Amino acid sequence: MSEMKTKRTDASVEEYLASIPDERKREDSRAIVAMMREVTGEEPAMWGDSIVGFGTYHYRYATGREGDWPLTGLAARKQAITVYITSGFDRYEDLLARLGTFKTGVSCLYIKRLSDVDPAALRELVRLSVEHMRATNS
Repeated sequence: MSEMKTKRTDASVEEYLASIPDERKREDSRAIVAMMREVTGEEPAMWGDSIVGFGTYHYRYATGREGDWPLTGLAARKQAITVYITSGFDRYEDLLARLGTFKTGVSCLYIKRLSDVDPAALRELVRLSVEHMRATNS
């Protein structure tokens, strides 16, 4: 079975954030990191070379594949800031309805600019997802 490529590293979160070329995306990412630090009570850590993660949980699929992943986190990608809502979006329809302008993947929330979303709704979404992950993976 192949080994997970994205793992927690000792790389500097601040160096990663400082390296984001777009000033608005850099500042938005810093603001989201500060919010996630407060919501999770965890210090940020780099996962791979481009994910800032908070906390960790262990997963195991029916296939036998297993590994560790952050409870929540973000990555400043070229097109958007990716916010990892690890619990998925099925239970958060009300929050998503008031969040603003975004796109989603299975567990990824894509935000072009932080000003496009309601910060209180984003905070609540992260909080509820982290609570769910802690309750179901402890």
